[in-house]
Amino acid sequence: MTQQNHPKADRLHPQRASRRLSPLQKLVGLSMWAPGVAWLTTVMGTLMVAQRFFEADQLEWLTRVYTRGQLLVLGTRVEYVVHPDVDPKRQYMFVQNHVNMIDHCTVYAATPHFKQGVELASHFEVPFYGWFMRQRGTVAVYRDRPAREAQQSLSDGVQREVDKGHSILVFPEGTRTVTGRVGPFRNGLFRIAHQLGLPIVPVSVTGMFEVMRKGEPYVHPGRRVTVYLDRPVETRGLNKQELPQLIKQVHRTIAERVDAYYDGAPSVHSQLDDSSSHRRA
Repeated sequence: MTQQNHPKADRLHPQRASRRLSPLQKLVGLSMWAPGVAWLTTVMGTLMVAQRFFEADQLEWLTRVYTRGQLLVLGTRVEYVVHPDVDPKRQYMFVQNHVNMIDHCTVYAATPHFKQGVELASHFEVPFYGWFMRQRGTVAVYRDRPAREAQQSLSDGVQREVDKGHSILVFPEGTRTVTGRVGPFRNGLFRIAHQLGLPIVPVSVTGMFEVMRKGEPYVHPGRRVTVYLDRPVETRGLNKQELPQLIKQVHRTIAERVDAYYDGAPSVHSQLDDSSSHRRA
C-alpha cells in the first residue's frame, strides 16, 4: 500500500516527506517558483532603484509589501502570535529558527519594528536578493576572516544599525535546518546583544519547513505557518558568566515550540498570554 503525502504526515515525519511526493505534487512544487521569483525580482528591483534616492527607513512600507506579497504568492497562510511584552517602541534582537530562504519574510510583518538582517557576505553576490540586501545595509558576516576580526566586524555592523534606531533579525543556527528541528546556536550574536544591552525576542516559526526546505526544489502552497514571538529576554545587567544560561534559555524557548509542533502536542497553538495578539496574513 502506497502512503500518500499529507500535511499531517509531513509534520510528524518531516525528514521523510520528500520521498512521498507524487509527480503532480512535484510539478506544482516546481511551478510555484515562477510567481515567487517574478514577485521577488519586480519588488526588489523597485526597492533597489528607490534606495538610490531614499533611506531604507523611508521605504519600510514597500519592504512590508514585498514580504507580505512573497508569502501570498507562495500560497502560505501565516498567523502571528506576539507576546504583549514585545514593545513596538523598543529595539530588539529578534532570534529566529532558520528554515529556508524566505525566513525574513515570515517574521517581518509580525511587529512594526524596522528589522535589519545579518547575512553571510558571500550571499551578497546572489543576483537581486544579495544585491538588494547589501544595498539595504544588511550586516555582513565574514567566514573567510580570522575569528576575532570577523566578530569585531559583525559587532561594528550591528552597532551601526542600532545607532540608527533599528532592531536586528538573526538566525543563530548559522545554517538552515535539514530535519525541521532547531539546531545548536552559535554564541557570537548573543555576545553582541549582551555588549549592546539589546533585549532578545525568541521567534519560533512552525510550518515553514513544510513549505520549502533545504536541498529540495519544491514549494508546497496552502500550508499553515505560525510565528510565535515570546517574552523578551533582557541582557542588560547580566555578567559574562550568565550568558551561556541565557543562550540555553532562548534556544529552549524556540525548540520547545518547534518540537511541540512536530510531536503533535495540543499546546503548540496555545496563547502565549491572555493578552497576546493574534493576527493572520
